Amino acid sequence: MSNFLPGLYIVSTPIGNLEDITLRALNVLKNSDQILCEDTRRSIKLLNHYGIKKKLISNHKFNEKKVLLSAIKLIESGNLVSIISDAGTPVLSDPGLILVKECIKRQISIFPIPGVSAITTGMSVSGFDEKFFFYGFLPKKNKEIEKVLSQLKNNDFNIVFFMPAIKINFYNKFFKKYFNGRDIFIGREMTKLHETFYRDTVDNFEGIKKNIKGEMTVILSRKKHEIQKKNQSEDLAINEEIALYLKRYSLKDVVKLVSEKHGLSKKKIYDQCLKIKKK
Repeated sequence: MSNFLPGLYIVSTPIGNLEDITLRALNVLKNSDQILCEDTRRSIKLLNHYGIKKKLISNHKFNEKKVLLSAIKLIESGNLVSIISDAGTPVLSDPGLILVKECIKRQISIFPIPGVSAITTGMSVSGFDEKFFFYGFLPKKNKEIEKVLSQLKNNDFNIVFFMPAIKINFYNKFFKKYFNGRDIFIGREMTKLHETFYRDTVDNFEGIKKNIKGEMTVILSRKKHEIQKKNQSEDLAINEEIALYLKRYSLKDVVKLVSEKHGLSKKKIYDQCLKIKKK
């Protein structure tokens, strides 16, 4: 007897390495009455790897509306329906949004089963700070690309894109036009045997020479001058804080207090205290 309530389960699956799946995700899939997936040929490999014998229903952008009503009917009959994508978290640049919206409309329970996402996986190793904007796949036509990137160029966040590997050199020329002065990170085959990272500046990056397949996660850093301004502003605030504390506490106490509060080295705070005291 399943301990799961009827409803729609949004199940995250590995983006490459099949071991990157949660125990809860496996348990949900084992107890699902129906599993919706993008490509049955890809998803069956995951199910077979873990000995899960369930029928997969193809659910992609060309048949989402057709599958919708049968899935809704099944849930409303008291069943558990899961949706998975080829890799990562469903709905994020993958099919599923139409079904989620219909469930919300009908007040059907939706359960997120969190796990791997190429977005957070890429961000975690990019070396960029934690503030990011996820865009997903860019348009294919030049005019539409120009329109989107002209809107994004003033965005002061790291920007995450998905793109086919064979299109990286095509999009790179647009990045150079709209995002000069930023850094670029590219994650290819993440979590897989041939996992590869590319790091460069947008201005210097000349694309990838060899022919490669699959999808890439591309992240453009925040504007460098904005980061510098932010750091300068933070340093000024800390200096003002140090100056105020030095009027009340001993040098030793100020060093301990400020370094612990901001996670900075005691030596750095000590040197700054000395500079402020001299002034």
